[in-house]
Amino acid sequence: MSVDDERDRLIDRIGQIQRDLGRFLAGSRQHSSPLLDSNLTMRQLKVIMFLAVRGSASGQDIAHHLDVGLGTVTGIVDRLIGHGLVTRREDPHDRRVRRVELTPDGHTFLERISEAGINDFRRLLERLDTRLLRDLHAVLDEIQAAAFDLEEDLEEDSRQKKVG
Repeated sequence: MSVDDERDRLIDRIGQIQRDLGRFLAGSRQHSSPLLDSNLTMRQLKVIMFLAVRGSASGQDIAHHLDVGLGTVTGIVDRLIGHGLVTRREDPHDRRVRRVELTPDGHTFLERISEAGINDFRRLLERLDTRLLRDLHAVLDEIQAAAFDLEEDLEEDSRQKKVG
């Protein structure tokens, strides 16, 4: 077996473990889940996550991100406004553009989802001994560094595409 074959098999196995853990954590709740308890559609959740990363976005930005028309985005945003999770405001640099951003309730909703996941993961980590936690911490530090490197590479690729 070549080194590349072994790496591919290990990466596949790690991906499977990640999926299995995700299913376990999603299904192991002994309490309600803010995400599963919400009555939001997948597109509405995507908009909320997009806004959490971007801070604010125009309808055109959201339409491009979701690969839908502006009319569809208007309906999604209207429903999210009805839920009290986002708001529209005039862009200070261009009054023709309306910006969409999370409300305090929208931020709280995302924090509750994140906290529920962290609490579940913490319960799992508490079952590991200190030596293994140190090893896991070191591995996760390396993964985080690789993620930052990848992000920088992707940003550079994006800048080059815009120039060329």
